[in-house]
Parts: sequence; C-alpha cells; structure tokens
Amino acid sequence: MSVMRSLLLAGSQSQWLKEQATRYGFVRRSVQRFMPGEELEDALRAARALEEQGIGTLFTKLGENINERHEAESVTDHYLGVFEKLSQWHLQTEVSVKLTQLGLDIDPDFCYGQVERLILAAPTGSTVWIDMESTQYTDITLDLYRRALRKHSNVGLCLQAYLYRTDDDIAKLLPMAPAIRLVKGAYREPPELAFPKKADVDENFFVLTMKLLGDEARKLGTRYVAATHDAALIRRIQQWTSEQRIPKQDYAFTMLYGIQRGEQARLAKEGHVSKCLIAYGPYWFPWFMRRLAERPANVWFVARNLLSN
Repeated sequence: MSVMRSLLLAGSQSQWLKEQATRYGFVRRSVQRFMPGEELEDALRAARALEEQGIGTLFTKLGENINERHEAESVTDHYLGVFEKLSQWHLQTEVSVKLTQLGLDIDPDFCYGQVERLILAAPTGSTVWIDMESTQYTDITLDLYRRALRKHSNVGLCLQAYLYRTDDDIAKLLPMAPAIRLVKGAYREPPELAFPKKADVDENFFVLTMKLLGDEARKLGTRYVAATHDAALIRRIQQWTSEQRIPKQDYAFTMLYGIQRGEQARLAKEGHVSKCLIAYGPYWFPWFMRRLAERPANVWFVARNLLSN
C-alpha cells in the first residue's frame, strides 16, 4: 500500500481532521467533484440528467456507525421517503445502504428489521444493495445478507476484491443466486487480510469477475455488477465477456458520480448496462477521504482548489 493511500485512509478515521477540514471552503468545493450536493433533491436532479444519457443510478445517503435506535430508524424512514420521491420523479434508481447506519452496532436483529423494511418497500424490480464496510463487519454482514436472501430476492451485496477471503465468500453464496456488486475495496486493512499491492487487487478483481460471470454462476441466477473506474480493467472485462459470448445485459458496470464520466457514457453508448452511484448527505468526510485513497492522483484536484482559494 502506498504511503499516500495509507495516510488518506488513516485521515478518514480522524475525528479531529474531520472537524477541522470540513470548515474550509476549498475542501467543500473539492468534494463536489464526487457528489452533486448534500440534499436528496441534488441527487434526484443528477439522476434525471444521467438517465437522459442512458446511465442508471444508485443512491446512498452518507453516514455510518449510528449508535441510537431512533437515529437508525430515521435513516430507514429517509430511504422510505426516497422510494416515494423516485416514484414521483419516474426514476429507476436503486439504493445502497450501510448496515452500521441502520443500527448494526446496536443489535444485528434490530438492523435486520430496518433492512427488511426497505426490502419490502422497494419499488417493483428494484434491488436494495447492502454495502460492505471494514473487515470487523464482514462476517455479520454476510450473515445478515444470507438471512435476507433466503426470504427476498431483491437484495444485493457489495464484496471487496482486495480481501483474500472474497473468493471463498463468493463460492458459498453462489448456490443462493446472489446479486453481487464487486468493488476493489477502500478501507485500511492489514496485509494479512487484504492484498497490499494494487496489481494483485486488480488481478483478483478480474479472477472474481470470471467466476461471477462463469457458466455455473449465471445458470444459478447470479446477478453481477463490476464497480470500478479502472479503464484498463473495464476493457479487459469487456474483451473477455465478448470472447465468452456473454450478453451485455447479463452484467453491469457501476462507477461513482463525477469519476470517469466519459467512460460511463461510452459504456452506455456501446449497449452495456452503465450505472452511477450518487452519494449525498452532510456526513461526507470519511467517504471523501476514502475516494481520494482509491486514486491518490485526485489529491492534486484538491490542491488546485486550495491554490485557487
């Protein structure tokens, strides 16, 4: 892991840095590259504009590690309101939620109840996605996902390619016909749990993609979403799926708002399912730091905003 990436991930966990950095205008301007605004209406407007380009969307309200039941219930109520707004705006947007924002640290059964409220209320044909957080939550997140999937088909899970264990986790999930959104991973994890080198993470991402799009997985009903901004990796996946004659509608690509916009549009124009994850909300600092850590070159974007301040 590079020194810059390590520093950024450490910074994402710093309460002091969060309190100091969010006061500055250049930091707030910089985060606008990755989110259209803090309010739901900002996300709705961005989703409408993307849909006009043939790009689908997912919403996530930023926040994590809630420790009060009424606050977790408030997040659930917010997403229920999102479903109503999506209907009013005639958008096909799905949502992606963090379990620690829905009370996982309080009680797993309570958290499951919040997730199930969302699954039951989701629009027809819409998947409720569960984000994967740091490794201290991996096992409980998988347990909760399996519990939900036994009762409901419209629930998906995010898995992280930088973890050694993910290959085995996928093998255990395949018989359940899961919906999997694969990311590289953006938390600070020790080398005994996660590949420390980018090249190894990239290769594992591709290996896991072949597994999730293989004949067995597709026959079992697996839904696969490749969530990466890595243009070289995307083209490698495209080439392999073309060689294997896998229909473009059998999988999807997802990227974050504001990153690789041209690549998102290219994929949509070529007939791929191209989606964009739109984040919003006031609790953006840890998320923002992890976005910088994913591609430390983005730090120069922040520096330019500082110099123009």
